[in-house]
Amino acid sequence: MSIPQSGGGLIESYDDLVNYFAEGCKPEQDWKIGTEHEKFGYCKDTLKPIPYDGDRSIKAILEGLQDKYQWNPVFEGEHLIGLTKEGANVSLEPGGQLELSGAPLDNIHQTCGEVHTHLHEVQTVADEIGAKFIGLGAAPHWTHDDMPLMPKGRYKLMDAYMGTVGTAGTQMMRRTCTVQVNLDFASEADMVQKFRVALALQPVATALFANSPFFEGKLNGHKSWRSRIWRHLDDSRTGMLPFVFEDGMSFERYADFALDVPMYFVYRDGKYINALGMSFRDFLKGELPALPGEKPTMSDWADHLTTIFPEARIKQYMEMRGADGGPWRRLCALPAYWVGMMYDQSALDASWDIAKDWTPEFREELRVAASVDGLQAEVQGVKMMDLARETVAISEAGLVARAREGAGGLVANETHFLNALKDSLDSGQAPADELIAKFEGEWNGDATRVFGEYSY
Repeated sequence: MSIPQSGGGLIESYDDLVNYFAEGCKPEQDWKIGTEHEKFGYCKDTLKPIPYDGDRSIKAILEGLQDKYQWNPVFEGEHLIGLTKEGANVSLEPGGQLELSGAPLDNIHQTCGEVHTHLHEVQTVADEIGAKFIGLGAAPHWTHDDMPLMPKGRYKLMDAYMGTVGTAGTQMMRRTCTVQVNLDFASEADMVQKFRVALALQPVATALFANSPFFEGKLNGHKSWRSRIWRHLDDSRTGMLPFVFEDGMSFERYADFALDVPMYFVYRDGKYINALGMSFRDFLKGELPALPGEKPTMSDWADHLTTIFPEARIKQYMEMRGADGGPWRRLCALPAYWVGMMYDQSALDASWDIAKDWTPEFREELRVAASVDGLQAEVQGVKMMDLARETVAISEAGLVARAREGAGGLVANETHFLNALKDSLDSGQAPADELIAKFEGEWNGDATRVFGEYSY
């Protein structure tokens, strides 16, 4: 999750909220790619999650990255809670999941290089303290009580609130990991088209990257338990956002939606002030119970936007949020998949052609089916495998058209980053299918075998 936002003066009017999104518009030549991924850390000898503090801990990992690789520390009070360097940051998810939020980069070659460097650094530091990391969509056998809550004020507030608005919020916070890509838009119209494609086809990404079939040591009946968790979290801030597909969708329409999402907090002087369930509309009027008489800043608005969790969302860029965390090479495949569809107009048009006639009911059914059945899902006669093949082919064509060279010109484009997805199309199996087969076969029902075979 995000670190606190900074900068920006007082919000003068409602228009400032809308203009915040519009200020993210960039000409195509300035479009960037930002990739984020989370992973679970654990002790090699006990297979238990690593705590925040101690000789073998998240804090020790952060300090090691700071000392060995010149990352700059980020503190909340006395606690080291993140790192920054050259436009990227390393942060902590609520249960100690370590996240890299990558720098805005020009192509997938650079993205994959960044991922490789980061995982090498983390691996080096972790090896010194007897820890390892693994990429999965959900913790394979740890219980809620096994997972430490990181010492961030934001998480303390959220942890207490989650149980009042849904049934799976604390599971999401402590026991899930994702990989996502953040992409740019050129204009409001471009945002609308990309947003519709992103939301409609997010279930296909969920199916392709499904990697969370275990929960508390058993098969859970879903290929992506992480996706199932998000369906039972908080209806006011999650889901497929049907209004995005309606006539009149705009930056203003999204701002109205965001204003109606209940607040979590206000960040002041290094502390999180409890604003749970309060209204940003009241805040605009200086009537927020948590800060009576005080009006919000633009950084308050930016913070509030980080507390909204639909399958895709916009800030001053667009986030694709539907994929499970996973194996190393799939961390590069996820941005390649979406960049191919989003950053070439012909590919974007072809992607929208797939989904433009879908009803809200169909989109939601597809979302549910993706989490349960993955690539084997079928909704109203539409097979997920067919959608996966079609979208990967569109993405490949888009990457060919982009023609971003790598390896000093030796690699003509970014299409080879889709190879992990092509392997799934050839075999009919996402990572979850492979894990299920091993669990039911050679692992003899022991989910902890995943650590030995699938850690980074």
